[in-house]
Amino acid sequence: MTGVTSPQPAKSHTRSLARLAYIEPTLIHLRDGEVVLYRRSHSPVWQCRFKLQNGTWHRASTKKASIEQAVSVATSLYDQSRFRQRLGLAHRAQNFAQIAQATLSELRHKMDAEEGKSVYATYITCTEKYFIPYFGERLLEELTHTDIAEFELWRNQQIGKSPRASTLNNFASAWNRLLQTAINRGWISTEAAIPKLSTRGQKSNPRPAFTRREIDQLQTFMATWADGGRLTVEREMRPLLRDYVEILLYTGMRHGTEAMGVRWCDVSWHEADGQRYLRMWVSGKTGGRFIIAKHAALPVLKRLWRRQQAILNTEFEMVFESSSKQPMFAFTTGYQPPSLNGTFRRLMRDSGLLVGMEGQTRTLYSLRHTYATFELLENTTDIHTLSRQMGNSALMIEQHYSKLTATLAADRLA
Repeated sequence: MTGVTSPQPAKSHTRSLARLAYIEPTLIHLRDGEVVLYRRSHSPVWQCRFKLQNGTWHRASTKKASIEQAVSVATSLYDQSRFRQRLGLAHRAQNFAQIAQATLSELRHKMDAEEGKSVYATYITCTEKYFIPYFGERLLEELTHTDIAEFELWRNQQIGKSPRASTLNNFASAWNRLLQTAINRGWISTEAAIPKLSTRGQKSNPRPAFTRREIDQLQTFMATWADGGRLTVEREMRPLLRDYVEILLYTGMRHGTEAMGVRWCDVSWHEADGQRYLRMWVSGKTGGRFIIAKHAALPVLKRLWRRQQAILNTEFEMVFESSSKQPMFAFTTGYQPPSLNGTFRRLMRDSGLLVGMEGQTRTLYSLRHTYATFELLENTTDIHTLSRQMGNSALMIEQHYSKLTATLAADRLA
């Protein structure tokens, strides 16, 4: 006789019952409905939205699949946002990298619009190469003096030496730029006690200036050296460097970005008391300014004009009014080399003027130092006028050339 077995539920029905036994809600209201937890059909992670003090709603992921953990995260986010808004801050803290990226965007925008200073490029380097790699995802408002001290040790190890005061000033300025961005956007309070970077470093030694005799020797040497290049690039670089050196000596402008940024349309005539003066607009580390070139700069500009094919068909006197954006320091083809430093070192070596009397190696900056020295000693230009010409503060000029102050007043002191 065959036994009769009790009927068994179908397997699909069993699975449905199991799912019902473990079903979870998909919408949860907390804090009188001001915090809402919900889960999307395609994700196991809980999302949340909460009401800000101004009545708007903010959405965020709790990054949690567990209801208990999601509730804890959502209420914590809500409480933190309300607390920050009571302090006048943005409802959500931005980490260091986010603030840094916003600052970099502002700096690059100003540089692209030609509104920024050339030193902004230095700030960008400090931020990208040192600040972001070190501080990363940390919160700016939580940094302590210990954090800053440890960063400075790490930075100095990366640089490989103890930075000079000028380098530290650049780091401090870049840091302050980050803080200002965070304050302007409401990410931190003006009352937040954010530590500052140190600006105490090794004192920079001024580059050795040339004496009047050495300048005469250099200009005589360059007149033949400029035409002695064997390679095609040398036949372009040498004459260009000669003109570059002399313009720096006749204007005191900064070499590099400031000088290489001068275009023909930046040159004009300035008339005063029946006298014409060469005037140039330069833009660099301290912003834009007009400078007056010495009369001896005129033959140098004519040499530059004769070599440049793009403007040769324009009369020299009309070049200044032609609105030509052609760079003044360029090859015959209009190409501007990225740097003249290497050629200048070879010029110093060939002329025997590479090392000054105190054993320091001369660089292109020595020409600016020479200009300032000649103006103070030979032309007795007052410090305030010189500071406007060179784009430095009068205090900086006085501190940098303090050794010359007694010499300037020798006729009154003797």
